[in-house]
Amino acid sequence: MPRIPSPAIAAAGLVGGYAVARWTKKRPLGGVVLAAAGGVAVREWRQDVGGKGAAGLAAAYVAAFAGSHPLAKKVGAWPAVFTVAGAMAGASWAVTRHKG
Repeated sequence: MPRIPSPAIAAAGLVGGYAVARWTKKRPLGGVVLAAAGGVAVREWRQDVGGKGAAGLAAAYVAAFAGSHPLAKKVGAWPAVFTVAGAMAGASWAVTRHKG
């Protein structure tokens, strides 16, 4: 069974977490989506680049989530979420592209 690329998992977690929180009006439920996707991404990153690389990308994932909040005040919620999701996907791709 083909694996879903970790950059897509990370970006989907950020976008999906926000979408679920916004549409259900239940922020904790969005957090569950964000955390679940983050956990899957970390597992993939660990397989691809080892523990140190996975830890760095996990920190970037948390920073992207946190950074989306002040960015949203400047550009709006959805543009901020898509910006940090794209940045996270780019970071994940840059770190994992030479795997294996």
